[in-house]
Amino acid sequence: MRLYAPAKINLFLQVLGRRPDGYHDLETWMQKLDLYDTIILETGSGTGIEFSCDDPELPMGEDNLAVKAAVAFFSTAGLKKVPKVKIYLEKKIPVAAGLGGGSSDAGTVLRGLNELFDQPLSERELVRLARPLGADVPFFTVEHGAVIAHGVGDIMYPVDSLKDFTFVLVNPGFLVSTPWAFENLFLTSTTKKYKLSCFQKHKAGSLPLDEMHNDLEEVTSARYPEIEDMKRLLTESGASGTLMSGSGPTVFGVFPDAENSGKTDFNSVMDLLCRKFGDRVFVARTASAGAWPSG
Repeated sequence: MRLYAPAKINLFLQVLGRRPDGYHDLETWMQKLDLYDTIILETGSGTGIEFSCDDPELPMGEDNLAVKAAVAFFSTAGLKKVPKVKIYLEKKIPVAAGLGGGSSDAGTVLRGLNELFDQPLSERELVRLARPLGADVPFFTVEHGAVIAHGVGDIMYPVDSLKDFTFVLVNPGFLVSTPWAFENLFLTSTTKKYKLSCFQKHKAGSLPLDEMHNDLEEVTSARYPEIEDMKRLLTESGASGTLMSGSGPTVFGVFPDAENSGKTDFNSVMDLLCRKFGDRVFVARTASAGAWPSG
């Protein structure tokens, strides 16, 4: 079975507070993009989970999130015998980049194994299984292309995917730890509170660019001034809005079709950005709800 694990961006991310279990309560609007990792699942004789990846920097054993997802699935699915499963991962989404690559791999493995073994778990059970693996993992176990999420990312309300936008993603090439970003977020009662209600009014696919917001951007950009440099370059290239995704460091620029039709030469934009950031520049559209190529 060949699966495609999509990247995501956060169009809005507010951290409401720290929970007793160490996680944080969030409000976020997440959108899947057509930038994919490729996962191949293959069954064989014997038992056990084998994992391999074309990126040698990723952990190959039980520390890999995709392997943890497979272990969680087989411990919950109620199969009489755990079969032999080989997982091959081809990485395209940058690692520790705020794009949910590892979470997407894990969520896609959960969905893929569930399909491969005749769906012993419901979608609700998959979400419950995904939650301990990470805040973004539940999003990748559901078919929706975009959601507004609450709690630790596991309470999701589907919204329409954005159809009339091009997103240019720029990754500076260094890693940002999500736990580090959350630990360094200074939460006070005087922090300005944003509301996702402004986004819920735009379910038809329009996006209020001036209301995009990410609480973690200030934390990450304070340590890495490259964040603001990337945002400035994207704005100068014609983006109508820019934002850091997740805990960063990837920054995306939003190019609405209606505003940029015939105005933005994406080849020139890519040439400009690639001269500075090499192959860490991506042009993407949104992944449609329900799109999950496999075979």
